[in-house]
Amino acid sequence: MARRPTMKDVAREAGLSVATVDRALNGRSTVREETLRKIARAADKVGYHARGLLEFRMVQQVPELRLGFLLIKKKHEFYQTFAREIEAAAAARSDVRIRPLIRYVTSQSPEEFAAAMAQFRGRVDAVAAVAINHQKLNQVVRDLTGANIPVFSLLNDFGQGIRQSYLGLNNMKIGRLAAWMMTRTVAQPGKLAIFVGGNRWHGHDLREVGFRSFVRETAPAFTVLEALVNLETVEVTYEATLDLLNRHADLRGIYVAGGGMEGAIRALREARPPGKVALIVNELTGESRAALLDGYAVMVISTPLRELCRDLLGFMIAAAGKPDSGPGSQHFLEPRVMLAEML
Repeated sequence: MARRPTMKDVAREAGLSVATVDRALNGRSTVREETLRKIARAADKVGYHARGLLEFRMVQQVPELRLGFLLIKKKHEFYQTFAREIEAAAAARSDVRIRPLIRYVTSQSPEEFAAAMAQFRGRVDAVAAVAINHQKLNQVVRDLTGANIPVFSLLNDFGQGIRQSYLGLNNMKIGRLAAWMMTRTVAQPGKLAIFVGGNRWHGHDLREVGFRSFVRETAPAFTVLEALVNLETVEVTYEATLDLLNRHADLRGIYVAGGGMEGAIRALREARPPGKVALIVNELTGESRAALLDGYAVMVISTPLRELCRDLLGFMIAAAGKPDSGPGSQHFLEPRVMLAEML
């Protein structure tokens, strides 16, 4: 019968004293993580039964952080992917145990956003949120920062001057990119339409400004219509798109700067053949992918969520418990530009 490995065998394999291995196993004193890992590898190699206990000790010695995340549209494919990438980025960290707390809001109400963010106080070490830009949120950001809880804005900037950092795309450049593609792919000049979620989405305002400025500077033969507010809803976008198509025979392109793109796609499928009106949307989902392949969309501008979540967690870990004073920074990620030929 084979002899069961002992603590002495582990110590010999690890090149350590039996006393050190004993302290690691029984938690009688603090043992460095590097030493714990060396013992764990040795225990695995010799088949020592207490390897699981060693791994538990290693986990117990890693610091823990609670991080809060506020998203919107819980049932939307993009935000479901966003939540999964947050969890994956948290699980990938070995230097700290991260407990992500992900919450959602269901409307664009400043009161709902403010209440949801305020609920993180006392429960997390840092907060990151996709939220509107409004005075009510500014006060919540001040309160959280005053409690040593740094706040990060995601995708749409809010709390400028008091939040820690903004992470997302450079929205002004995104608007110009959309205008560049639209004016370069449409053969005949005409009217262009743009949808924004609402005046409280600072990022949408910047996209509109970028879009209009590019057209004005480089493609004056095109006319950009008054921006349409769709509240990021599919049905409003659908009805408004049908109305645009009925009223403007020379409509050449539509840019949906925020959510609700599914409504524009559906309207174009019903009322126009592929390629008749150039459509540009944000974020690659099943709907936008199909629109690209079918010729109803000419470009999808996508946020690199995996990179965003990786960078975001690094910033949150570094800032937890010690938010900087004064204006924060901006961390821009490179957009992923998707065309039909790339799918």
